[in-house]
Amino acid sequence: MAAAKPTIVLVHGGWHVPESYEKLITALEKAGYEVHCPRLPTTNQTRPPNADLYTDSDIVRSYVSSLVRAGRTVVALLHSYGGQVGSNALVGLGRADRAAQGLHGGVSHLVYMAAFAVPEGTAMMDKVKEFGHMDLVPIAFSFAEDDTCLNNDPKTLLVGPSEVPDEEVERYLATLVRWNGKAMYLPIKNAAWREIPVAYIHCTADMTVPLDYQKSFVDGMEKAGRPVQTFELATGHSPNLTATAGVVDAVNKVVEG
Repeated sequence: MAAAKPTIVLVHGGWHVPESYEKLITALEKAGYEVHCPRLPTTNQTRPPNADLYTDSDIVRSYVSSLVRAGRTVVALLHSYGGQVGSNALVGLGRADRAAQGLHGGVSHLVYMAAFAVPEGTAMMDKVKEFGHMDLVPIAFSFAEDDTCLNNDPKTLLVGPSEVPDEEVERYLATLVRWNGKAMYLPIKNAAWREIPVAYIHCTADMTVPLDYQKSFVDGMEKAGRPVQTFELATGHSPNLTATAGVVDAVNKVVEG
């Protein structure tokens, strides 16, 4: 009998909500996975915001904890800002750590999808500063006085060039919401990638988390002693929309590996 497939918990990016991943969730379900995508509180559009990176982390930790306590094996699929949330939230929930305590279930893999994967004490904007791109922030993002923000050109910066029909792109863009951009300036406290096996899906045409950022994340993890299984998709920042089959193929290879 074939082993049961792991449960996938998809941790979404900024501006996105679970509906933004409907195409990918459907494709993963057709491939035999059970998929969960909890909505992060930083996208609840409350003004002034009442949630930040740490609130998001608490929600994801609670959600995944309930699955692993039920004996589930979980693959965490982390997109964009979701990499910060997953890294911060999932420390101590790895399958190997739990097995060492005589516990069933746990997170078997972190799969970063054009996502931030940085050490403890690092914020997203620290990486932007490192690459000398802070002057691009007001061009890309529109911040209000309460720190909530919108993406100024999501069709270019989040979707990018693709063969996806225009009406499908427009449906996707319509799911995006105002987000608490303060989360980009807050450092993570934990780095779960130090203790849970990692894969990284590079998006080579990404204009939001450029490929050189993505390569630096992988390089940093490998220098810290964490091997990283890598995949490359010739697409922009939202492979959930523009390279769906490639994402499913990567997840399958991680699981089978």
